[in-house]
Amino acid sequence: MTMLPVSLADAFLTPDRRKGGRISLVGAGPGAADLLTLRALNRLQEAEIVFYDRLVDPDVLEFCPQAERIYVGKEVGRHAWPQEKIDEVIVAAALQGRRVVRLKSGDPGVFGRATEELAAAAEHDIPIEIVPGVSAASAAGAALNRSLTERGATDRLVFATATCREGDETPEWVEVLRPGTTLALYMGVRKAPKIAADLLAAGVPGEVEVEIVASATTVREKVARTCLSELAATIAREEIANPAIILIRYAKPLAQSRAMAVGVAAQA
Repeated sequence: MTMLPVSLADAFLTPDRRKGGRISLVGAGPGAADLLTLRALNRLQEAEIVFYDRLVDPDVLEFCPQAERIYVGKEVGRHAWPQEKIDEVIVAAALQGRRVVRLKSGDPGVFGRATEELAAAAEHDIPIEIVPGVSAASAAGAALNRSLTERGATDRLVFATATCREGDETPEWVEVLRPGTTLALYMGVRKAPKIAADLLAAGVPGEVEVEIVASATTVREKVARTCLSELAATIAREEIANPAIILIRYAKPLAQSRAMAVGVAAQA
């Protein structure tokens, strides 16, 4: 596997512009290599060069021994490979006529920066496709052996990120967490105290059910169950770290029982 510093990335930027290059944005899934789709496996086996993320399981890379493999990982708060540089190198490799795989953890279309890479390819008329993968939220539900939505309790599923670009406004979690909703929060571990405080301040009951799944489907998988008022304390006590999904389930029966209690209190 090649470890390419950003300072050497410009080596890719002298394309001979042969025809035939293409880019596949491939979802590696949440961790376990056997959760790859058949199409993802095919693209890896056809690839000439693979640019892969930090969270891609090393076992997945064993499916493409013929390809040059280049790590372009990023971490929250640390961007050794900024997005624009990644866009440049995958486009340059495709312009050289190579079959390029941009290998992303989870599903490329769910908080995977696919929009930027699709736009970069379109600017140069490079064929590009998305090969979906199992998203971390689906993997979290499987780890819990529980559906993400449940009849009579939650009939709405919302995916949201807790970490945005620097300067962007904080996501409106309160606006989407209504009775009957399961809120699947990506990249929320560091923001857990603020998430809980904002929701509680907006009137979401502290006893709302919360499940946290870290490193789903891997040997490091860890599950914690708590309630909204104890979310931050639970994460600290259990030493939960990213990557993790926080599932907040605001069940209809809980909202209804609270509404009835408020009504009774008002009449007393």
